[in-house]
Amino acid sequence: MSDHAPMHFPHLPDWAVYGAVIGALLVAAISRQERADAPEPPPPVQGEEAVPISPAGPFGTSLVTRVSGRRRVEMGTAFSVGEVGQWVTARHVVAGCSKVALMVAEGRGVLAKVRTDPPVDLAVLTTEGGAIGLPLSHEEPKIGDRGFHPGFPKGAAGEATSRFLGREKLPAHRRGQPAQTVLAWSETGRTRGLHGAMSGLSGAPVLDSKGMVVGVTLAEQPRRGRLYTTTPATLAHTLDKARLLPSGAGLGDPVTVDNYFRVADTLRREVRVAQVICLTS
Repeated sequence: MSDHAPMHFPHLPDWAVYGAVIGALLVAAISRQERADAPEPPPPVQGEEAVPISPAGPFGTSLVTRVSGRRRVEMGTAFSVGEVGQWVTARHVVAGCSKVALMVAEGRGVLAKVRTDPPVDLAVLTTEGGAIGLPLSHEEPKIGDRGFHPGFPKGAAGEATSRFLGREKLPAHRRGQPAQTVLAWSETGRTRGLHGAMSGLSGAPVLDSKGMVVGVTLAEQPRRGRLYTTTPATLAHTLDKARLLPSGAGLGDPVTVDNYFRVADTLRREVRVAQVICLTS
């Protein structure tokens, strides 16, 4: 028998106990598999229809190129952060691309210049002409807050909704690079008929209930129902390094689980959220 006295845990104050209980209940509530699925989106805008234009920077018809029949290696999502043709997407979406295009209608796109920010998994795209930017938030969400991810999962219009879980470390894409601090979200809903991994949602904004961007969607763990996004600070740092001054207009009404699919449809129709594709031929 040991001569050492038994170890006793220190007495915790009442506020710490209450906080722990509330935190446990919140995590349990988030993981109850609540579902807020969205109906299927409307059909895409056809190429022969008018290309959506921004009042501040229209896409000239000479800038629009046909991409039907060209080989696509990677597809993702981008969103506007400035009316003069400034966009953000995930770096791994456009890595190694010989040409990058933002789709503005079915089979038609606008070529974009790419600037990456290694080791951060973000890229800044620039086009001649653009769409109204989305407003950016500088505050991280609170645990349990809802997020909304409008984009192009699996190469088609779709969206997801989630609840914020907290910060995590995401392994780097390349060996030797540091892990990236990200925000982790628990998926609580998606477009009906969208099953499995949501490849193509990379680069999509995650909006808070005010319609402000709180991060960029980077990765997912389908089995765990997790989505991972940048922090607001990471996005702001990337734009600052690119010497871009973001400008955006609000969405008006709050974003909720009852209207997030309509908000997503509007953002895609106005090309504030666009599909980004990698062209090789």
